[in-house]
Amino acid sequence: MENLPTSLGSKGLINKNEFVRVIIQCLYSFGYKNSASCLESESGMRYKSLDFDLLESQILSGDWDNCVDTVNKMKDLKDDTRSSVLFLVFKQCFLEYLNRGDDSLALSVLQKQVPTLHMSKEKVHKLAYSILSLKEMELGKLDEDIICELRKKLVIELGKQLPPHILLPEGRLEHLVETIVTAQIDSCKYQYHNSQDVVSLYGDHCCGRDQIPTETVQILTEHSNEVWFVQFSNNGDYLASSSSDCTAIIWEVMDNGKLMMKHTLRSHQKPVSFVAWSPDDTMLLTCGNSEVLKLWDVETGTCKHTFGGHGFTVSSCAWFPDSKRIVCGSSDPEKGICMWDCDGNEIKAWRGMRMPKVLDLAVTSDGENLISAFSDKEIRILNLRTNAEQVILEEHSITSLSVSIDSKTFIVNLNSQEIHLRDVAGKWEKPLKYTGHKQNKYVIRSCFGGVNSMFIASGSENTQVYIWNRRSSTPLEVLSGHSMTVNSVSWNPKRPLMLASASDDHTIRIWGPSQTNKIQLESTLT
Repeated sequence: MENLPTSLGSKGLINKNEFVRVIIQCLYSFGYKNSASCLESESGMRYKSLDFDLLESQILSGDWDNCVDTVNKMKDLKDDTRSSVLFLVFKQCFLEYLNRGDDSLALSVLQKQVPTLHMSKEKVHKLAYSILSLKEMELGKLDEDIICELRKKLVIELGKQLPPHILLPEGRLEHLVETIVTAQIDSCKYQYHNSQDVVSLYGDHCCGRDQIPTETVQILTEHSNEVWFVQFSNNGDYLASSSSDCTAIIWEVMDNGKLMMKHTLRSHQKPVSFVAWSPDDTMLLTCGNSEVLKLWDVETGTCKHTFGGHGFTVSSCAWFPDSKRIVCGSSDPEKGICMWDCDGNEIKAWRGMRMPKVLDLAVTSDGENLISAFSDKEIRILNLRTNAEQVILEEHSITSLSVSIDSKTFIVNLNSQEIHLRDVAGKWEKPLKYTGHKQNKYVIRSCFGGVNSMFIASGSENTQVYIWNRRSSTPLEVLSGHSMTVNSVSWNPKRPLMLASASDDHTIRIWGPSQTNKIQLESTLT
């Protein structure tokens, strides 16, 4: 050990003594006491200082006078740290004196010892309050086992107060390694990749484009006209699509990842522009373009109710978390926003001459907020519990919005060829912006996706699908395959490697991870 340099690493940034101490601490925490003791002996270093060893033994034996002397003799200890440590010692000492009936000694601690700390009135009041609360502990009845446990807790608490040269913070090596791994993941453009496996320490973290859906794995062609919207169910087992052919289709995701048609929903007289899954995935809402809203049973494919009646123009709809209430926005300002139960009974409505045309709306998954996009470039976030309303103005027309699963953020598509990410709480001064896709005159819809919703995907008027990492404004991937405008995308919430896109080319494309690496590996093995 004597021949080793005082610093380690190619850049000489690691202090050798500190490095060895951290390893010793880790060995002890893992239960490798013999190995830790051997390393201490061989290196001449200890992860606990002699002062702390002495302090620990004095606390566990209740030797309070010598305990105070040890703290006072500790070198390189800041005055405020020394006072905080002694405060905790006096508190335990006071408790034990009272417990065994030595009121005079307890009073001596309070009158003579505590004032020497020169502590703030706030801390002295805190001690006085804790003294009063001691009465609730049935002093005089605390046995030796309880006293012993309290002393052990005191040792742990003091360890958190003392500086590293006296005692290392608990789990220091694990914290350092975890910090490095987290930094590598954060710097990866495919960060929070779609794998929940523990990251290997054998190499630097790096994940590639095979961790997100980038290749077409299936093309669905059952619609006979433009497909305007797609949405996976909350459990990821189904996909619903709507089309200008006046139908909606429910697709089932099979175990092998392929999609099969389950039901074709025929009842609308006009193109179907939008669908919404109930949170329990047993029902589906479909919006006719400038037409009524219909409720369908997913299992049977039958229409259970029609909302709105003749002349009611629907633009969008959403469910509340209980799967018993829905909310609907109308493109007719006089109709406004309505809340219904599943039988069509109106529960509440937001109407009025000043109510602009509703373009899109959503309810956060916690049921706390109703977010609406209006035709005059306006976003309103209504807290349904407090009725507090937050208004956000965009500079360009809004075409759609989508809320993250955790209810904390939402994205809006603008006809300025930008997507804006905003927080529901309204704490951000400015939105995060994403560009690269094409959107001038059509309604294009985007979505969150991937593990922890760390990706954003969107359709585009140039026939492509765009994927961004939420931390970057430029596209991570641009997917080609469709031959006309891509109107909508949906990322499977339970299968993070599955993405669906709907296009004016009458098709739905299902996207999966790249098979290139898999093919190369199979070729190598054969």
